[in-house]
Amino acid sequence: MTLTTSMTSDDAGHADKAAAAIAALEFIAKSLAEDPEAVSVEVSERQGKVILSLSVGRVIWAGSSDGAGAPRKAIRALVGAVGSRDGVTTSVDIVD
Repeated sequence: MTLTTSMTSDDAGHADKAAAAIAALEFIAKSLAEDPEAVSVEVSERQGKVILSLSVGRVIWAGSSDGAGAPRKAIRALVGAVGSRDGVTTSVDIVD
């Protein structure tokens, strides 16, 4: 797993608060990815929001009747809830 950060020192406080959201995203992605080692998360910040860019390679979206839409929405909702609990607004970008 690769974690990349790109932010200024002023942004670091929000990213530190997002540690639980980042960990949740990594856990979920590794559980769904065919190759858990291919999972990478890039962390940045834009306008006070922590942006988590997830790259997973090939993912198993089994059981989803609408393609990958529902699982992607669920991942975003779960990670958002974890971030919210810690007072951080997050956005998950899933890179195909």
